[in-house]
Amino acid sequence: MKDLLRVADLAASDLRFLVELGKRFKSDPVRRGDELLHQTAVLYFNKPSTRTRISMCTAVARLGGVPLTVGPNELQLGRGETIEDTAQVVSRYAKLFVIRTFADEDVRRFAAAASIPVVNALTDGHHPCQALADVMTLEEHCGPIEHLKVAYVGDGNNVCHSLMEAVVMLGGTVAVATPEGYAPDPEVVATTRALAAESGGRLELGADPRAAVADAHAVYTDTWVSMGDPEEEHARRVEVFAPFQVNASLMRGARPDARMMHCLPDHRGEEVTADVVDGPQSVVFDQAENRLHTAVGLFHALLTGRLEGR
Repeated sequence: MKDLLRVADLAASDLRFLVELGKRFKSDPVRRGDELLHQTAVLYFNKPSTRTRISMCTAVARLGGVPLTVGPNELQLGRGETIEDTAQVVSRYAKLFVIRTFADEDVRRFAAAASIPVVNALTDGHHPCQALADVMTLEEHCGPIEHLKVAYVGDGNNVCHSLMEAVVMLGGTVAVATPEGYAPDPEVVATTRALAAESGGRLELGADPRAAVADAHAVYTDTWVSMGDPEEEHARRVEVFAPFQVNASLMRGARPDARMMHCLPDHRGEEVTADVVDGPQSVVFDQAENRLHTAVGLFHALLTGRLEGR
């Protein structure tokens, strides 16, 4: 397996291996790899980024490499040069390509033409690197995934998609509650159900956040409004999603020791209240830290050919 474009591309053994690698690199943060020694990794960001950019640049450095970050005005990706030509050129210069953009198809095209590993650092459809950190964080705080129920409340977006695939792949339960019209993509739902049939995991879909969080070990949410959405869309979504806010009342419906999760950035007072995200049940900054450790593990695994794929 050369690339990571979505969680469902992994075998269950690959996902378990990556989570354990993240734990190992976290327990020994000065551990040094040399997979990228004297080499560059190109990180392309077509969207703003804090955690992804800094964690992945740091991960490249920990593996001995030099991170080269570029944006849409610095790389001719589909702007006068085909994606395929750019992929082949970058493959002659660098050992790894990380891409954060909009269309999943653009990432698939790049990966198909590239001879180096390609990592999806967020697209409209998937956020697999976030899911690696999420699974690691869940196991740190709640125990083995196969014994857990994770409730996701809010927008059935890319974060939700990757979380669904990852948790059920390892035998856990995901209960998703979204407003009408904001459910996860049907293709991802079908893929997740197929993964669940293999692993013994479970996917529950509905529109009642209180039913979703009942007996949950963790309650997860994400921003209601995407970057760049117009003001009128923001106002409409705030109204539609208001009943899905993660607040103290909703958290009381979960297990007493339930953790609150968010991939960040959060919007206090919208999808989550300040008392919850800043409270003792919150593990959002552990999630953020684990983005680094799982990135080191992922890059190591791809560069050394350790993943089998499905």
